[in-house]
Amino acid sequence: MSRQLAFHLPPQENLGREDYIVTPATALALCAIDRWRDWPGGKMLLIGPEGSGKSHLAAIWAGSTGAPRMAARDLARLQSDQDLPELAAGGAVAIEDADQIAGDRAAETALFHLHNLLLPEGRLLVTGKTPPRDWGLTLPDLLSRLQAAAVTRIEAPDDALLNGVLVKLFADRQLQPPANLIPWAIARMPRSIRAARVLVSRMDELALERGCAPGLRLAAEILGETLPE
Repeated sequence: MSRQLAFHLPPQENLGREDYIVTPATALALCAIDRWRDWPGGKMLLIGPEGSGKSHLAAIWAGSTGAPRMAARDLARLQSDQDLPELAAGGAVAIEDADQIAGDRAAETALFHLHNLLLPEGRLLVTGKTPPRDWGLTLPDLLSRLQAAAVTRIEAPDDALLNGVLVKLFADRQLQPPANLIPWAIARMPRSIRAARVLVSRMDELALERGCAPGLRLAAEILGETLPE
């Protein structure tokens, strides 16, 4: 069978509030983000595994507050006497993946100064996969300030969340899986949003390469399952 050359275009990522899937696994985190005016000390830590939807919640919050969003590792490039005051000028900032800057003295120092510029009058949202005590930060003053922040978590995905995520991922790629594929996959796949992303991405690739529609046989191949004839 001839193989088609696949050109992989990134799917359209929709990060609006209407696109956020609310289930018992995500409802508390969304509620905490919505109540940003009541954050103790003006700051909140959003904790969850990779691919769990932290960036989506940060985007929702940024839309509500007008806050800029920045990857924590990019803070190292900012000048503390000019760029940081400009970043903080709007009174609200979202810093994502702050757990990735451990040991980067410039980035840690910039986040420390940004914290002090914003708070307590402003608002600071910080995301990471785990609590700050596990990051390995080398700046004690930054660690103490982050540990003093309120924490909200995105819980492990339940069936309703995995179902909604898979439906959205297929729709983002303009794929129409058969009705039985998603419940079949949920019963067999690893219980993570990251696994759902990998499954749909790989199905899209294989369907393009082979000129076929996404279905149970492709899903079974990816998940290492054997389907009955």
